[in-house]
Amino acid sequence: MSDSNDSGTFLNRMLDKVEKVGNKLPDPAVMFFGLLIIVWVFSYLLSGIEFDAVHPLTGENVGITNLLAGDQMADFLANMVGTFMGFAPLGVVLVAMLGVGVAERSGFINVAIKLMLNVTPKMLLTPVLILVAIVSHTAVDAGYVLVIPLGGVIFYAAGRHPLAGIAAAFAGVSGGFSANFVPSAIDPLLQGFTQSAAQILDPAIQLNPLNNYFFTAASSIVVVIVGWYLTDRVIEPRLQRTARIDGDQEDMPALDDVTPRDRKAFYAGVLTMALGLVALYFAASAENTPLADASGELASFTAPLMQMIVPLIFLLFIIPGIVHGYISGSFKNSQDVIKAMSKSMEDMAYYMVMAFFCALFIKAFGDSNLGTLISIKGAQFLSSLQLSGGVTMVGIIILVAFINLFIGSASAKWALISPIFVPMLMQLGYSPDLTQAAYRVGDSISNIITPLLPYFPLVVLYCQRYVKSTGIGSLVAMMLPFTLTLLVVWSAFLIIYWMIGIPLGFQANYVYPAG
Repeated sequence: MSDSNDSGTFLNRMLDKVEKVGNKLPDPAVMFFGLLIIVWVFSYLLSGIEFDAVHPLTGENVGITNLLAGDQMADFLANMVGTFMGFAPLGVVLVAMLGVGVAERSGFINVAIKLMLNVTPKMLLTPVLILVAIVSHTAVDAGYVLVIPLGGVIFYAAGRHPLAGIAAAFAGVSGGFSANFVPSAIDPLLQGFTQSAAQILDPAIQLNPLNNYFFTAASSIVVVIVGWYLTDRVIEPRLQRTARIDGDQEDMPALDDVTPRDRKAFYAGVLTMALGLVALYFAASAENTPLADASGELASFTAPLMQMIVPLIFLLFIIPGIVHGYISGSFKNSQDVIKAMSKSMEDMAYYMVMAFFCALFIKAFGDSNLGTLISIKGAQFLSSLQLSGGVTMVGIIILVAFINLFIGSASAKWALISPIFVPMLMQLGYSPDLTQAAYRVGDSISNIITPLLPYFPLVVLYCQRYVKSTGIGSLVAMMLPFTLTLLVVWSAFLIIYWMIGIPLGFQANYVYPAG
């Protein structure tokens, strides 16, 4: 990104400095390798120290593992290939991009965007994109590989800055992770940890798996409004000043009109996709469907349907893409289809290099127990302050947002700190539902500024398609206003929501049972 003498407001000057400093960081792959070295060194230095942090699940003291010890280093090297191949985002990205790549290069996605722009008022483009991004994370990580890159394509096709579209979509998919109108598998997952933590104090307590549903649904409106304002009034004006579009023109979405042949091909592709979705619906709703888990649930993490999300994205895009390609003439034979898939993999080469070092760092950081120690110590410190309920809720949000910079998994963090926070706040009269809601806010808002998010390098790659000089600092500076604003607005919304006490959708207060 280029500099400009027109520094504008204090916020713009601050973001310019964040971007400048951040872009002086090494290449992401090199940075992850450097962080790996730092983890090794700190694991060695801290391994001989006894900490008073007790793991809430095992009841044992948390100690730092020396990763430079002979047996640990041998295990690290012996499992290096498995660590890389088992890096969850890698398979998600590559498999999904095979299908999406065919749909994109056949022209199917391009025509869909043009037709959508014809019916969507330009002023509503941002909120519609953010809303779609929020709903997309119902399908696990689909939003990262589908909605975020499409955000750039849609904005560019509409004559707007493509990085603003990527920022808006990223804010909806990841920054608004705990805001959704649609229940998802993360709801019962977190509720399970919350209930277990609550039963430490009250063994008879039972929580609803959708105990935060009405709050997260209402939060969707908050995220859309905040994202809409920031994208149109803060992010895009700054990008117009600092980020000159210099990507390869042949990779940019075309802005020409939709031809009758393309329209016919698109409708044929949509019909194919619709038939596939109808078939999936009947398969899922059938009695004793093989798509459900052992208890008959379709939305649990163990249900085959949820585990099939990425393959379904692959099929629901590659088949309509092929149909569109043959009818429109962009595909002449099967070799063209394979070339489209190969081209999509070529674009992922840089991401795979970054993913290799990212996977090794995350594995080492987890094995060292450094993240576990940070989480437990932070929770103990906040507990020791004995603050009032509202202040404590904000404290939880800030603490979780900070921990999220080091431990990305929502369930892993909550498994560590829920046994501390939930019983503590129950004794102060605050329900487990409310504590979980505060946790979910904090878990969402800092996703979009941490380079340790496994998909962060992928979003940088999406941006480089349009602005080649985009680096880590550029993306952090672009997303930082979302994090800071959501921290203030979402926290205030939670407290107001709690104080109103009527349309909560979850139990706000807790009364310890007599006897």
